[in-house]
Amino acid sequence: MSLSVGILGATGYTGGELVRLLVRHPQVRITHITSERFVGRSFSEVHPHLLGALDLQCEAVDPQRLAATCEVVFCALPHLASMQVVPSLLDGGCRVIDLSADFRLKSAIDFQSWYGTPHTAADWLAQAVYGLPELYRQEIMASRLVANPGCYPTSVLLALTPFLRQGLIQTEGIVIDSKSGTSGAGRSPTQELLFSEVDGGFRPYKVVGHRHIAEIEQELGRQAEKPLQVRFTPHLLPQSRGILTTCYVRPTLGQEERDWQQVLTQFYADEPFVRVLPLGRWPTTGQVRGSNYCELGVALDPRTGWLVVISAIDNLVKGAAGQAVQNLNLLLGIGESLGLEQMPLYP
Repeated sequence: MSLSVGILGATGYTGGELVRLLVRHPQVRITHITSERFVGRSFSEVHPHLLGALDLQCEAVDPQRLAATCEVVFCALPHLASMQVVPSLLDGGCRVIDLSADFRLKSAIDFQSWYGTPHTAADWLAQAVYGLPELYRQEIMASRLVANPGCYPTSVLLALTPFLRQGLIQTEGIVIDSKSGTSGAGRSPTQELLFSEVDGGFRPYKVVGHRHIAEIEQELGRQAEKPLQVRFTPHLLPQSRGILTTCYVRPTLGQEERDWQQVLTQFYADEPFVRVLPLGRWPTTGQVRGSNYCELGVALDPRTGWLVVISAIDNLVKGAAGQAVQNLNLLLGIGESLGLEQMPLYP
């Protein structure tokens, strides 16, 4: 079996990670890569670290051609661009894994509120499956359009879902503090992401109204089976990769710290990419770098009664490209870990 896949937006950080993972996938053949900025240039010119991995030139996006030659298309285009091409790909018979935010929200009204523009493919919102395998594995396997989750939401949902599903934490007053490496902002050059602007510093951004809040609240609400709101603040780390998320929640009943850790352990017992750490050990971005793992840790503050749940992921892998490959494996009904077996890099 050799599946023909295309990658739209292959020259960004996420697109490069998709190529890095898929060229080692035993059942995949990359046949098309697109880039608006680098049409006609070889892939290895734009991603020199992958020299020799893929002998293709970047081409312009042509949905009809892609649909005619690819069985699955990964769409790593910027937000608001995916919805312009995804319907044509689907109408042409492709299955699509979209890594933008364009199909994550179920409500076109919510999308316009958070993204400031009407959704041009709103009919597909109800059909898109939210692509977090640990929560929606069966739905993903039967889907044609997978909406790959955002990096911040992935780190939050994996941390809090086990407790929300069992009603073990209050849905009011959830506080989420997240830190991300600079690659989460994409590859386009901006002054605030220059080395001299980032190195040696640490700062919050979009303190109020980050767009991932809509996705986080939608999916946490689905797990809790009721609407909820969260207080979410992102920060920029002076490093290229990694997300560390700390969630502060109020328990609904009294339990020992080991009991809270056991909730996570039991919930993720059969998950290949979630590692629940022993009590007293904490997730770090360095322990998941370059891998598709999410690490989780939990602590109970006996003085205040608050529960602290901490997660760490590589934003480009489990937060984007690796999760997309995991979703591809589910679509194909093959081993979920294929192409994702690499262990984290350290140091």
